[in-house]
Amino acid sequence: MLLGGALGLAGRSARAAVPGVRSLMLDHTHTHERIDLVYASGDHYVPQALGSLNHFLRDHYSGEVGQIDPQLFDLLHNVRQLLGSQVPLSYQIISGYRGPLTNARLRNTRGGGVAKRSLHMEGKAIDIRLPGVPLAELRDAALSLKAGGVGYYPRDQFVHIDTGRVRSW
Repeated sequence: MLLGGALGLAGRSARAAVPGVRSLMLDHTHTHERIDLVYASGDHYVPQALGSLNHFLRDHYSGEVGQIDPQLFDLLHNVRQLLGSQVPLSYQIISGYRGPLTNARLRNTRGGGVAKRSLHMEGKAIDIRLPGVPLAELRDAALSLKAGGVGYYPRDQFVHIDTGRVRSW
């Protein structure tokens, strides 16, 4: 378990009691790593936590670490808040950062579904599930924020969210 900043050392309930603290719990489906940290407090992001999240969300094919847009973390946090969970839920991460070589390879081998200029390559997109939350409900929560792109992939069991322009598919 990785923790960010001094607030990260507090228990989850103590974190929830501190106004303006934003935290995430993530499980990576490919690397089997977990992370649970405070990444921001008020208007300030915790640099150490952002570095840990960048590494956690690295290209799981190549190991390449990208720079993830902190607004993506805020989207994840806001979606979780919208879903009204009293207990912090851990997102399952299917894909975070994707390097250009990985993106090209997936684009050429997956028969579609991988954008040539994918926002994953810019650290602005993530593919997720939230155990215990129906996929359509997760999609609807993300759509309601009107804060970026939302893709719905029920066959593959994930929702794509990004910090690009507002759109859905």
